Amino acid sequence: MAKRTRTKKLRVILLADEKLLPEGDLADFSEKQRELRKTEFDVRDAIEALGHDVYSIGVSDDLSTIRGAIDAHKPHIAFNLVEEFGGISHFDQHIVSYLELRKQSYTGCNPRGLTFARDKAVTKMILAYHGYKVPEFATFAKNRALKRPAALEFPLFVKSLTEEGSAGISGASIVNDDDKLRERIEFIHRTTKSTALAEQYIEGREIYVGVMGNDRVTVLPPWEFAMTKGNGGPLIASDRAKWDPAYQRQHGLKTGPAKLTKKLKDHLADLSKETYRLLGLSGYARLDYRVT
Repeated sequence: MAKRTRTKKLRVILLADEKLLPEGDLADFSEKQRELRKTEFDVRDAIEALGHDVYSIGVSDDLSTIRGAIDAHKPHIAFNLVEEFGGISHFDQHIVSYLELRKQSYTGCNPRGLTFARDKAVTKMILAYHGYKVPEFATFAKNRALKRPAALEFPLFVKSLTEEGSAGISGASIVNDDDKLRERIEFIHRTTKSTALAEQYIEGREIYVGVMGNDRVTVLPPWEFAMTKGNGGPLIASDRAKWDPAYQRQHGLKTGPAKLTKKLKDHLADLSKETYRLLGLSGYARLDYRVT
């Protein structure tokens, strides 16, 4: 009879935004609040179910919170879910940099990857340099003259250069003339306080591919965001589509395994591995595709 190998019990600090700290029972929150906190609670419960010790640490605007947790618990690993620091989203990369300075093992992508995630234009530039075809795009900073390059043809999709979670994205993000382009860019500037990115709009399927690993890379099965109660409108992973359960039900928005041909699935896997390596990523990342 084979002998079961006992998994080493680990001490884990779960780093999360203070306002999303998994405390109490998720059922005590409203449906919309549960949607925002589901990941944190799922991760905490999964680590506990595997028999490890987990300490949930809320991070706000003071690195001493993390330092104190490391000193007190001597964790084998930090499970990092922090998405902002001091209310500034693109400071999340510095949390990981601090963990590296402390020589603390952590989950998730390296600081470089988080920097790229917060600058969608740089990612496109790197891929274009290596010969990959990317959508035509331009960035529009606040308080600068707004002039559309001649090569940037309509329809265009306008979003924040740096924000994630579909912040500022809705059906109005697709624009077909210069007046609407200006209006949407100003909306992004006003609501997200960030530079706007306008890129070629690609009509098609929304496919997500997870990649994980350091020296050896594993590509996970492709996942698809779909609308099962389509009303003829464009398929967009908008702010409401991601975070509003009532809106999701109304439009039949679902995610699940993507039904693709083997040829396309293999192509996406190869492309994802190559992109992961070209960008110098580690840990894990999610790559988003529009497939025509």
